[in-house]
Amino acid sequence: MKTATGVTVIEHGQLIDGTGANAIPDGALLIEDGKITYVGPAKQMPPVGPTATRIDAHGGTIMPGLIEAHFHPTYFNVSALEDLDIKYPVEYVTLLAACNAKLALECGYTSARSGGSLFNIDVWLKKAIEADLMPGPRMATSGREICGVGGLMDWNPDFRKIGMDGLVLLINGPDEARAAVRKLVKDGVEWVKTYPTGDAASPDINDHHTLCMTFEEMHAVVATAHNHGLKVTGHCRATQGIKNALRAGYDAIEHGTFVDDEALELILQRDVPVVPALYFELASIERGPEFGLPQAVIDGHQETLDGGTESARKILKAGGRIGLGGDYGFGWNPHGDYARELTFFVRHVGFTPLETLRCATKTGAEILGRAHELGTLQTGKLADVLVVDGDVLADISILEDRSRFIAVMQGGLIKAGRLLRA
Repeated sequence: MKTATGVTVIEHGQLIDGTGANAIPDGALLIEDGKITYVGPAKQMPPVGPTATRIDAHGGTIMPGLIEAHFHPTYFNVSALEDLDIKYPVEYVTLLAACNAKLALECGYTSARSGGSLFNIDVWLKKAIEADLMPGPRMATSGREICGVGGLMDWNPDFRKIGMDGLVLLINGPDEARAAVRKLVKDGVEWVKTYPTGDAASPDINDHHTLCMTFEEMHAVVATAHNHGLKVTGHCRATQGIKNALRAGYDAIEHGTFVDDEALELILQRDVPVVPALYFELASIERGPEFGLPQAVIDGHQETLDGGTESARKILKAGGRIGLGGDYGFGWNPHGDYARELTFFVRHVGFTPLETLRCATKTGAEILGRAHELGTLQTGKLADVLVVDGDVLADISILEDRSRFIAVMQGGLIKAGRLLRA
């Protein structure tokens, strides 16, 4: 991906660096050839020449680009599980994924980690974005997911004779688990996404207290993935599934819904980041009835919302790492609403705005494995920057309104926002 050339100054706004430190009331950011060379009080910024480009924050906020830590680029208007793999042909899903990537960038998300993709569309999406063929967030990919036969993601009945190869690799036992990972190695993914547990979406046979993979299968996935330099994450709601994942050596946990004291200790021992994806649960409860979700499913989402909220509080309070993002692309939780996750964590979970922004920037970059170059406004890092009209610490919901974005920048280049449209 190309970076800017020349010198750019962003000034006249409070500066939030993403580390969790207090905002600098009158901050400035100096960018040279796409990288940050100064960040701090405006009055201490070194002098710049008259040819420098100047961006005025108009008393608003200068902050790192947001990072969506659980991005499903191929989800679109999903109303039932089978919509994830058989609603549209793969050709159309590819086009939809490109639109979703562009939208994410316009919403201030300069980076994203895929949480699963139909076929390996996300792998090729990443290549197109990095080659500057299309706009989108910098991505870490995961391609097809892995689940045990009969588990949450095995919804296509045998009489259809269509299998699940486009979205999920179904396994029976450790040998098949290793074989599935090897297919993903060939696809070129960076993360292996698995389904150790069920979900409220399947209340009859694979609910949120059900296990969908054995420990032996999970351990085989990790050993094979780590051998090839890949990381492993998993959809983990049930307490035992969380513990199995942590003991198997998972590198991240998705949802981490029912974390008990033993699971928390395991999370902290290995410093494993958790991505709760809680706003999806609230959206399912509030908007589920209009989409015909059964009451049993809605009740299950209420239980996972309550459990996941408490677990997230517990993890952050204990010093653990929380990433933000999750499961956008359903009819009741569409792409473009990503920042509602941040508002939810401030207003309902009880994180401070600075804590929430750190989770959505710094921790997100750590999950991507790119903390050395992304996620915070620090000297030497790529200038992935969001300039917002307004005080996001006073009202974090401002980030839900992309019309408030003065500039969305990647590597110092303006990719979205008012200045691009001007």
